[in-house]
Parts: sequence; C-alpha cells; structure tokens
Amino acid sequence: MYVAIAGNIGSGKTTLTEILTERYGAKAYYEESDNPYIGDFYNDMSRWAFQLQISFLGSRIEQTLDMLRSGGEVIFQDRTIYEDAHIFADNLHEMGLISSRDFATYMKIFDLTTNLIPQPDVLIYLRASIPTLVAQIKRRGRAYETNIDEQYLSRLNDKYEAWINNIYKGRVLIIDKDVDDFVADPTVVDRICEQLETMTSKE
Repeated sequence: MYVAIAGNIGSGKTTLTEILTERYGAKAYYEESDNPYIGDFYNDMSRWAFQLQISFLGSRIEQTLDMLRSGGEVIFQDRTIYEDAHIFADNLHEMGLISSRDFATYMKIFDLTTNLIPQPDVLIYLRASIPTLVAQIKRRGRAYETNIDEQYLSRLNDKYEAWINNIYKGRVLIIDKDVDDFVADPTVVDRICEQLETMTSKE
C-alpha cells in the first residue's frame, strides 16, 4: 500500500504521516526539511524560486527511486512530486517569480519523471482554512516560515483545490483539518484508517 499525504504548508502532513506510519508499522518518506535554498527563498522569492523547486524535485525523484526498491512495504509519503509541480512551481510561475523558460524546463523534467513512477494507491488531502494554517505554522515555530504571508497561503489553497478537483486522477481521501483534529481526537485516526483500508481493498 502506497499512501501519499498532500496539503498546504502547516496542514499537518508530517504529523499525520508519523501517526499512520506508527499505526501500520510502515516506512515513511518525509519532505526534505533541510533544503539548502528554503531560507533564502522565503527572504527573496524571486531570486531563489527556481533553484528551490529544482532542488525539491531532485529530492522527490531520489525518494521515489528508493520507494521503488522497497518492494511490497506499506509506505506513507509526506507531500508528493505532483504538488511540487502543480501547486508550488505553477504558483511561483503565475506570480512571475519563475520565468516561463525556467518553468518549461522544470515541467519537462517533471513530466519525464512522473511517466516512470507509480501513482499513490490513495492520496490523503488535508484541506485547511487560512486561520488553521497560520495557527499551526506559528505553533511549530520554524524561523524560515515567519515571513510567509496569508495571501501566499491563500493562493496555494486555491491551487490545491483546482488540482484535487480538476487535475489529479487517482483515489482521494479528503480530511477537513478545520473540523477533524487527528492529534486531539484519536477516533479521527481510526476513521481515516477504516477509509484507507476500504479504498485500497478495491484493488
């Protein structure tokens, strides 16, 4: 079983990955936390946007190759390669922070890669409002995230909704993070697991 967890910055992807990995005794793949460009990017987005996205894409390709070697294990992945392209890179291109030439190069690499890798059996999408995202970002206190503004988060939320509703073709389990707090309420995790098992049993 290969399950990927998608969602905006601060939606709780890493926390849910940790919870489900422990529950299933699974293997986890986390988003790169020490990306060498991320601090520079939040300080000067136009200067570092393309470098950041290429770096994340390379990290995700590396992860995927390792996943392919892992055989029949249960796998949970914190953020997907699809989000790198359809949410973050596309948003930065629309904002004028990645040039059209650079974006075309990025998408060429993305398309080549995604034609060679498996799609998740289930994608869990953590939907969250801006107040929920801001509260969780403040709570975790990462220094490089202090400059993220609400308009940027809102643009990403719009991208996520468009991607889930119009682009992504696989099975999707949507969790409303404003309502379903899987940290405070363990029954939410039980329900997520039941839904996952129902969806993957349809193979």
